[in-house]
Formats: sequence, structure tokens, C-alpha cells
Amino acid sequence: MIGMIFQSFGLALAQARDPAFRRVFGLGLGLTIVLLVAVYGGALWLLNAWIPEETTLPLFGQVTWVNDILTGASLFLMLGLSVFLMVPVASAFTGLFLEDIADAVERQHYPALPPTARAPWGDVIRDTINFLGLLILANVLALFLYVLFPPAAPLIFWSVNGLLLGREYFQMVAMRRLGRNGAIAARKRHGAAIWLAGTLMAMPLSIPILNLIIPILGVATFTHIFHRLEPLPRSRS
Repeated sequence: MIGMIFQSFGLALAQARDPAFRRVFGLGLGLTIVLLVAVYGGALWLLNAWIPEETTLPLFGQVTWVNDILTGASLFLMLGLSVFLMVPVASAFTGLFLEDIADAVERQHYPALPPTARAPWGDVIRDTINFLGLLILANVLALFLYVLFPPAAPLIFWSVNGLLLGREYFQMVAMRRLGRNGAIAARKRHGAAIWLAGTLMAMPLSIPILNLIIPILGVATFTHIFHRLEPLPRSRS
């Protein structure tokens, strides 16, 4: 099982040289950075809404939050926060570029398959919001486990987000070929493999800089995983 997952990742990584894939890859990477900065900006806005611009702390004296945030240290803060912020960004990414990346993968590796009809944007947005809401709720609840079991916090983080991201990526890739009900049934059949693949995806998401490319490679990897777990007839109709 794990060999199949790493082989799928290797194929996804190798296709980065494909011009069609590289175009989507570059556009997706740029948008991933934009989404990360937007989420980061939103987090700072909420922080400023709850914490006064100036406050006094014991031993430190007066702290000016706005000035500190605007310093170069803010970049390092964003990189640190990206460990957590990239998870919802990765979730939102599926609804934006999954079709383009999956199409590029299938054109190169599964050319005998018939083309798929793009899902209506309303369905895509609904599914993305539902998954994103579930992901955020699960991570908020996981905070209590981090406090109760600090040494196990990384394992909890990877396991929880691996389960949810694996479920989302696989199901949305599978829906292109099997429809909603078929995708749900396939996800249930291969739950262990999907969880393991999602966990292996969540691990590099916790590494700043590297985590920027993981959502793009994740879609390509799960496209290969789907075709290995659910082989389809290769004749065009």
C-alpha cells in the first residue's frame, strides 16, 4: 500500500516537467501563496480586533502590536503560522484547480479514458465549503487534545488532517469518474489507504516553504491513487 502511494507521488513529481502541468502548477502555486497570505491577513485582522494596539506586559513593558506586525519578523511569523494555515488553504485549493490538474495527469498517464464533464461550480463551491468547515471544526476540537497530550501533538495533527484531507482529495477526484454516490462508496472501500496517503500529505504541509507545493502535488498524487485503487475501462466511447 505504502509503495503504491510513494509511486503515485513520484509520478506526480515527475510530471512537473510537462508544459501543460507546469502551467497549472505555476498558477496553482501563485494562488496558494495568495490564499496563504489572505488567511494570514485575516488572522492578523482578528488578532488586532481583540487585542489593543498598545498594551503593557510584565517584564516587557509597553508592546505595540501594529508596529511589531509590520516589521520583518512578521514574515517569519507567517512561515510559522503556515504550518496550521496551509491545511485550510490545501482544502480550499481542491475546488479551484482539481479539474485542471487531474485532467493534465490523465492526459499523460491515462489517455484511453474518456473526457469528463466538469462539475457545476455550485456543487464544487458547496463541497469545498463543507469540507473546509469540517476541517476547521476538527482542528479546533483537536486543540484540546494538543493540550492534554503535548508530546503527541504532531501525530494528532497529522492523523486528523490526514484523515480529512485524504477523504476530500480522493472523493473529489473520484467524483469526476464515479459520480457523488460512487465516489463515497469508493472512499469507504479504501479508507485505510486514503487515510495513510492523506497523513503522508499532511506531514510536509507542516514544513514551511515546502508546504506551498504540497496542495498541487497532492491533487496529482490522489489522481494516480484513485486510478490504482479503482481501475476503470480504458476504451473511449
